[in-house]
Amino acid sequence: MKILIILPNWLGDAVMATPAIELLGTYYPSARFTFVGSYVSIEALKYHPRCENAVVDETKKAPNRINATYKLAKKLGSFDMAISFRNQIHSSLLLKLTGTFFSVAKKSWHSMFMLSHTPNIKADKHLSKQYAELAMINTDEWNKITPKLRLYIEPEKFEKLTLGINAGATYGSAKRWYPERFAQVAVEFSDRYDIVIFGGPNEIEMADEIESHLKSLHVTNYTNLAGKTNIKELCSLIGGCSLFVTNDSGPMHVAAAYGVPTVSIFGPTKHTETSQWMNEKSSIVRHDMECAPCMRRECPLGHHECMKSITASEVIKAVKELNS
Repeated sequence: MKILIILPNWLGDAVMATPAIELLGTYYPSARFTFVGSYVSIEALKYHPRCENAVVDETKKAPNRINATYKLAKKLGSFDMAISFRNQIHSSLLLKLTGTFFSVAKKSWHSMFMLSHTPNIKADKHLSKQYAELAMINTDEWNKITPKLRLYIEPEKFEKLTLGINAGATYGSAKRWYPERFAQVAVEFSDRYDIVIFGGPNEIEMADEIESHLKSLHVTNYTNLAGKTNIKELCSLIGGCSLFVTNDSGPMHVAAAYGVPTVSIFGPTKHTETSQWMNEKSSIVRHDMECAPCMRRECPLGHHECMKSITASEVIKAVKELNS
């Protein structure tokens, strides 16, 4: 059975879709997957053993996206089932243009006109559950249990206990706690853990700031990998960590996929929808605020109190409680 899967664009969302993909593999035992998605989502998920084709969707860059979507659909061909985890008109169009009859996406004005199955999935639950409901729309046998996150990249094996620090969040500055406070947390545990600082190409400055604080406090057992890893390496290295301290971000969900004990710092986003899914050793540090969750990329009020009010001592306490 050939199944086309349109992956979410963001790394974290793609990882949160992995339980739904595992369910598809369970309930359709002969399934062979074709993944279409952003570069980061493809690089993280293309190692799935059922994946026989992985395509980076670059239609957004084309002068005429509709024409580019048509060409991509004809290149892909038809499938026994096609499902989109993206609620976007060009994704619905891509599914329609492949000629696949059994086509699924969340209910929207465009999916209703183009696809065969458009369930009204309520956004009142974790995103992994929402994706699972979408994937199992045509299956009566599903027991309503959403499994754990799953990545098929082998985790790194560090020689010593390793604390991963992730100060970035690609979505925007509102989700980011402060480098000097991440550094305070790292210093607290540097006598027991080697420190690895993670970050993407646009987060090098933050990582360098953490490194600067560590140097000033005479901590030497750290490695700054910001901007130095590809997606596969990032997943592998996070998977090998003994402990992870992070903002709400893609790397946070990668850590969850490997069951890495994690303390996550939440500010403007909905922890009920995007916290670590089924990570038994995880903890959230957040403050109830009248203005949160605002779901904005930058603080609309300019004070950033949802993050500013969270102290390093709170996060250190959460880490200690997690390890107790």
